Amino acid sequence: MTLDDITHALLASYENDGGINHFDGTNLPSEESVNQLCSEFMHLLFPGFFEQKPLTKQSVAGVTARRIAHIHSHLVAELEKSLRFSKSADPASKAEELAMDLLRALPTLRQVVRTDVAAAYDGDPAARSIEEIILSYPCVLVISLQRIAHLLYKKGVALLPRMITEYAHERTGADIHPGAEIGSHFFIDHCTGVVIGETARIGSHVKIYQGVTLGAKSFVTDDQGLPIKGVKRHPKLEDHVIVYPGATILGGETVIGRHSIVGSNVWLMQSMPPNSIAYYQGDQASIIRPRKAKESLIEEAGDWEI
Repeated sequence: MTLDDITHALLASYENDGGINHFDGTNLPSEESVNQLCSEFMHLLFPGFFEQKPLTKQSVAGVTARRIAHIHSHLVAELEKSLRFSKSADPASKAEELAMDLLRALPTLRQVVRTDVAAAYDGDPAARSIEEIILSYPCVLVISLQRIAHLLYKKGVALLPRMITEYAHERTGADIHPGAEIGSHFFIDHCTGVVIGETARIGSHVKIYQGVTLGAKSFVTDDQGLPIKGVKRHPKLEDHVIVYPGATILGGETVIGRHSIVGSNVWLMQSMPPNSIAYYQGDQASIIRPRKAKESLIEEAGDWEI
């Protein structure tokens, strides 16, 4: 087969099999541009941490202004593509409005993200400094970008929020849907292999470990057997919950009550009352019982470490 033959075969595939970026139609958001946006957002959230040259008090204003202008331009372009894809009315004006709303939210978002950094520092005895957390803990990247994507998701933006969280997924191994609602002081220790579904709800001061899944038991289908979108499918974790490695918690009606602990490798499809603990013992099914006073004291002392 010659190069011309290969070219013609690919062109025929484009015509017959689809999977192309809309010939003569709406252009889709650029992966390269979105990935660059993610990097720029992290620079704005943590100025001076990811620079190649030192950032000074004299230069920070100019650097920030240029970075915001650069982000604004690229964000508007990718938002407009997303809005055209979803056939929104007046996508150009709407993209400008959404971009400005997101940029205005960044100071408040920084306050929340700082609580995540503090939770990582307080929750990991191996951490030696806040700088170490920001520069080397993957949870900072994935949680920060999910919070940005969530703001766009709540506005009904198509494609772009998922592309932002998939950039973080690729970088960290943690997959958090932009629809998930997450409170302050959230820490994912070790990060890798975590999956948090679209309709999951996570309270404040929650700590989870690697390999945890907050998933769905099943999904509701319509008359054609297709999944109905937007149904609550994923669990809720209330405040001050700890979930240990490999645990799987499923179901839209499943609620893990505040100050509860889910042990390693536990499989849960039922709710837990506040101040309880779930674990395996021998070959038995998962056991859920009230937490003892001693267990509460150990947690407060910070000795629950993996």
